[in-house]
Amino acid sequence: MQAAVSVLAEAGQPEVLRFWPRLSEAEREALAAAVEQLEPAELRDHCLAAARAAALPPGPGPGPGPGPHPGPLQPLPPGVVGSAARAEPAEINRWRERGLREIGEGRVAVLLLAGGQGTRLGVPYPKGMYDVGLPSGKTLYQIQAERIHRVRTLAAERTGRSCPLPWYIMTSEFTLGPTQSFFSQHGYFGLPQADVVMFEQRMLPAVGFDGKVILEGMGRIAMAPDGNGGLYRALTDHGILDDMERRGVCEVHVYCVDNILVKMADPVFIGFCVERGADCGAKVVGKAYPTEPVGLVCRVDGHYQVVEYSEVEPATMQRRNPDGQLTFNAGNICNHFLTVAFLKAVAGEFEAQLKPHVALKKVPYVDEDGNCVKPEKPNGIKMEKFVFDVFQFSKSFVVWEVLREDEFSPLKNAESVGAKDTASTARRALLWQHYRWALQAGAHFLDHSNNRMPACTQLRETDDPPVVCEISPLISGAGEGLEERVKGREFHSPLLLTE
Repeated sequence: MQAAVSVLAEAGQPEVLRFWPRLSEAEREALAAAVEQLEPAELRDHCLAAARAAALPPGPGPGPGPGPHPGPLQPLPPGVVGSAARAEPAEINRWRERGLREIGEGRVAVLLLAGGQGTRLGVPYPKGMYDVGLPSGKTLYQIQAERIHRVRTLAAERTGRSCPLPWYIMTSEFTLGPTQSFFSQHGYFGLPQADVVMFEQRMLPAVGFDGKVILEGMGRIAMAPDGNGGLYRALTDHGILDDMERRGVCEVHVYCVDNILVKMADPVFIGFCVERGADCGAKVVGKAYPTEPVGLVCRVDGHYQVVEYSEVEPATMQRRNPDGQLTFNAGNICNHFLTVAFLKAVAGEFEAQLKPHVALKKVPYVDEDGNCVKPEKPNGIKMEKFVFDVFQFSKSFVVWEVLREDEFSPLKNAESVGAKDTASTARRALLWQHYRWALQAGAHFLDHSNNRMPACTQLRETDDPPVVCEISPLISGAGEGLEERVKGREFHSPLLLTE
């Protein structure tokens, strides 16, 4: 106990032990162990920063803050931006071939940010284990694993030999155990177990508006993951960068778990970044409308950043170029290219310079009588860092703009009337994509009277495709290779193309 007392005294948080006399021996041991893992100076600074944030006037976003971003926003220079829609087919093919060569030579890894639970979806397990209701019943984890299989196959066809494609998965305290069990139960979805490396990000105490650590139980500190920007400390904590170097990995594709359309180790994106000599790159989508609540990839005082929509002046959101395009149009989708050399520089030199973001949260707590309370309004502050906070340190930054309908449909919210980013919208996005692929490959669909159905396009997000068509990622990762299976053939709905 004495070590825990010392840590808390130095951090200015002795109240954490106020229920000590009422705890069982096992509860005391668990609380002491949790406290002793905390670094006193970091805990003190963390709590002081939270208290300072709580004292700020309300910001326009979900937490306190100074309001619009203090620095002048500058649009992205045209020279750093590439576009899947505007590039010549020959360029796309060249970048694809370069990316496949990088993968085939073992220079690429994939890194999944999977620390989030499915709380907002109404489930008690990690988001990656969620089934959005596809005919196949596949979860996000399985879809992504099979996409890794497919890109490995394509790369092997180019090089003539089997190639590794390591999959690093950053979890949190909440998601590590369930994710490990899920992968084990499913045989790692056919991937080599040694190529699936799971590691855990750090946890930080939730802090009340008074700057004091919140207890969620008499013997339990309320903890939360340190944000997906906790990646950079976790890479060092668990020796992940050393593991990458041992494997010969030079480039890493980093993405979030909840995007059902994510292209794993996208060869075109990788080839584009490598050819441009980038140390850091971001995939973006054009904004659906000026005030869409997405982060903007832009420059602030000459440095590349993602600026939250709540920090942007309304007039800035509405600005347009002479051609009518929004001046600030690059919506962040948490899909990035990072070289291992850049990751090492961030972990070793720049991580300490990252400033935490503040979020007001409803944090369950125990009152002074030891009763558990679920607050109805925010009572605490969580401090977290974001993975894109490192853009400012890049010496060669690029942006790759893709079409939303091809690459971005996140799963964030439970089903409700008019809700966006739900299982329904994610499922619909994938089925529309596969329907388009089948048509492009020459397939024809028949109605109940065996008449050929005309091709349809999606006009509204709520429109369902005219037929149900799901294509296994083991067959095609981006619409390639389907002609031999479907060209000139006729199908009824539902169509499930499997290996």
